[in-house]
Order: sequence, then structure tokens, then C-alpha cells
Amino acid sequence: MTVRQLTEHKELIAAQRLYESIWRSSAPPVTAELMRALIKSGNYVSGAFDGEDLIGACAGFCSPPAESTLHSHIAGVAPGMRGRNVGHALKLDQREWALARGIKAITWTFDPLIRRNAHFNLAKLGADATEYLTDLYGHMSDDINGGGDTDRLLVSWDLIAAEPRPVTAAGVVALGISPSGMPVLGTSGGHTLLVAVPPDIESLRATNPAAANEWRHAVRDVLGGLLASGARVTGFDKSGWYVVERNES
Repeated sequence: MTVRQLTEHKELIAAQRLYESIWRSSAPPVTAELMRALIKSGNYVSGAFDGEDLIGACAGFCSPPAESTLHSHIAGVAPGMRGRNVGHALKLDQREWALARGIKAITWTFDPLIRRNAHFNLAKLGADATEYLTDLYGHMSDDINGGGDTDRLLVSWDLIAAEPRPVTAAGVVALGISPSGMPVLGTSGGHTLLVAVPPDIESLRATNPAAANEWRHAVRDVLGGLLASGARVTGFDKSGWYVVERNES
């Protein structure tokens, strides 16, 4: 596998088609024309290749100069390619590209209900969750978002200081999970709190949209409420828990 910047029109078309195959929406999440404009204006557009086959792609744009950050807008890996560290390779390439241009941090958003993404972003990369954003993109009818509210966690990856942050799910349960897989409210008391997410929210959206919606609102109320009150996400345990520390000062 190799990762490099996309330059040719046929590569941008392949990236657009890759995104279409992942999101399966009525319109492509990002078009080849937009990626061409991003490249021309000095922004980041890359692809991961297995031989001649494009198996992953990532695109982002720079923030205002004073912020010295790159915002990674979209990244996707071809169906069937999970487990090959394609996403990690794209992120490392993005890091090198940013540092070469004097950029010290990369931001992006992800759905806080998707367990594997939370673990990858917070535990494997060591990014910091900085803000809970309610229904950021509005209604999105695609296979990933399922037409529900598009809540997101905004994360910031310090390219100089960030390190992987393994944590253990130890603390007071603020939001748990029942034997039937539904959210269960716990208590907000204590310094270290645990917030659960379901094992596979994408499958749940397809099989039980009402349950998926209940999870959305439960995590919004608990995790979003904790962040709004000044608490800090310190990591994500692979078994499915956000670890949150309250600011008691």
C-alpha cells in the first residue's frame, strides 16, 4: 500500500466513486471538481493505493492563518479493506503534509456513536475531543447516517505532542448499556465518568431506527452535557466507553 497526493483527473473521479461506494447517498459527499479546487488552492487531497487500485482517500482544507490548523473534512476506506490500517496510513501522511507546511494541528469531526472511530481517534492517534456538536450537518440520507441527526465530536490532533492514550474503563457509569443493548442512565456524580456507546450503531440504524435514535439522544444529553459543563474526555476504552473527567476546580 502506498499513500500519495492525488493529481490526475482520473484519480479524483476514482476518489469520488470511492466515497459514493462508502456513503451510498443520492449525491456524492465530495465531487471530483471540488477536490480539484482544493488541490489548486493548496489544500490536502490524498489517496491510498493497493497497486493501481484506490482503496482510501482523504481531503481537507486549511483554517485561517492565525489558527495554523488543517481541517480534515472527509476520509474513507473501501469496503472490505478494514483491518489493513489504511485509515492510519492516510492520517500519518496527512500529518507529514501538515508539518511540512508549518501546520501544528489537524481537526476533524466524527460520529460519537461509532465505536471503532472513537477508539481510533482518541486512543490510537491521541487526539483530544474538544466540542460536542449537535446535528452539525442536518439531515443526511445515506447508508452511514441513516437519515438521523448528525451529531459530531470535534477533535484536535496536536501533531507535535499527541501520543496514543490507552485508558481503562474505570469510574462511575454516567450512561450504561442494558442486556438488551439499550442506553441506561447512571449517575453524574464522581470525578471520572463512563459513557457507553452501542457495539454497532450502523447496523442498529438499519434494523431498529428507534433504538438508534434513543442512543443518539442519550449520548447527546450525557456526553454532550458533560463537555458543555467543562468536563474533558480523556480517552476511549476499546470495550465501548468514553472516559470523562469532571473539572472540579
